[in-house]
Amino acid sequence: MRPTNVLFILSDEHSRRVTGCYGNPAVKTPNLDSLAARGTRFASAYCQTPICVPSRASLATGRWAHAVSSWDNGSPYLGTEAPSWGHRLIGQGHPVTTVGKLHYRRADDPSGFPDQRVPMHVLEGIGDLYGLLRGDMPVRPRSRKYVLEARAGESEYIRYDRAIAQTAARWLREEGQEAARPWVLFVGFVSPHFPLVVPDQYFNLYPPDSLPLPVRWAPEEWPRHPALELRRRQQAMDQPFDEKTVRKAVAAYYGLVSFLDGQIGLVLRALEEAGLSEGTRVIYSTDHGEMLGEHGIWWKSTMYEGAVAVPLIMAGPDVPLGKVVSTNAMLVDVFPTLIEAVGARFAAEDRDLPGRSLFALAREADRQRTAFSEYHAMYSPSGIFMIRTERHKYVHYVGYPPQLFDLLVDPDEARDLAGDPEHADVLAACEQELRAIVDPEAIDRQAKADQRRRIEAVGGVEAIVAAGDRVPYTPAPDEFDPAPVEAHQRERRQ
Repeated sequence: MRPTNVLFILSDEHSRRVTGCYGNPAVKTPNLDSLAARGTRFASAYCQTPICVPSRASLATGRWAHAVSSWDNGSPYLGTEAPSWGHRLIGQGHPVTTVGKLHYRRADDPSGFPDQRVPMHVLEGIGDLYGLLRGDMPVRPRSRKYVLEARAGESEYIRYDRAIAQTAARWLREEGQEAARPWVLFVGFVSPHFPLVVPDQYFNLYPPDSLPLPVRWAPEEWPRHPALELRRRQQAMDQPFDEKTVRKAVAAYYGLVSFLDGQIGLVLRALEEAGLSEGTRVIYSTDHGEMLGEHGIWWKSTMYEGAVAVPLIMAGPDVPLGKVVSTNAMLVDVFPTLIEAVGARFAAEDRDLPGRSLFALAREADRQRTAFSEYHAMYSPSGIFMIRTERHKYVHYVGYPPQLFDLLVDPDEARDLAGDPEHADVLAACEQELRAIVDPEAIDRQAKADQRRRIEAVGGVEAIVAAGDRVPYTPAPDEFDPAPVEAHQRERRQ
């Protein structure tokens, strides 16, 4: 396979279910659909933890989140925990530029990404300490408030994403042909993450009554697992929304996905206009999904498909055209994929990476491969671990009952089979497979011990509660270039 450049586009909180090429007939995502049509779509891809900061640390290093001690949104990647794919490429002379959201600690940390344009990192280099309280966290009413406030309009995230797209397009046109060796351009958008605020032209694409309601959105259908019940109380979601509110929030989210697709289209057009398409592979994914009211849950932080499954699309030279891969893929596969794509070499310490090149998965016949995810952050009284086999999903809650779903016949995860005697053998086999990957109880203890140390370092639980809930979502960086936004506004006026 010949080395090429890579344009790696990563969004934030994009539910795989809200993408046209993944079978949603209502959402308008023409640019992503076209990318999939001229490349390969991975039908069963998963993030390694369904929350921003740990997912991105895992993505950068190609390792499980627990292997780099990134548990929550207050444990950002520094660059010293394990090498990133950026370290590998930069060290071998392959230019790496990032535009937009990374969500590490600080831009000047040794993350392996020295060329960062308009970067977003965790707030004040610290992140969300409130979430460290986990199952003891006080009620977080802003989670509910942001659903109620879904609307048409402008937000800092919309302005930031426009700046990201314009900055990336400008880089492709002005700098993309300068490198002597294949490069990687990472473009990190923040949409369709909350707030659910989207410009009129996108909100108006989706009359709320025209959209499907979320799976099991009505309270009489909610799963009553104790860990999920606690989460609803902490998010002030235990009182159900009315149908009108749900529909408006869904419409705003669909609008954000279409807005994101438009920004991706702008970047892909710049790639073509710069004459770089024939020598560049494109990868698209997201850091985790969004529950969007399914099972009575909003935001992410669960092991349901809405939160833990991700879209994953790849196109360009040597990528099979129009192929759909059913083998389970994961975000940890991106590290070896990028190394192979640009023609770089692995280091000796990369031998134990859990991921595989997506090019290999695309070339092979579909086969059984187990996907793994974990969660140790806000709303969780104990560690949550998931494996996805070819057919089943097993969710292990430390200290709580497990869940088991047969995704072949129940893709909406409406029937929990964990208590069904007829599935006892499957349940036991799944637990055994999980324990071959990780010791759930040991990792749960490790995460909680680390979080206790960090809580004590800032003055204890009382100090965190007194400081309040400061990070419902990370604010856009103050220093992002307003010029692309002003250019967009001029275009709209002309």
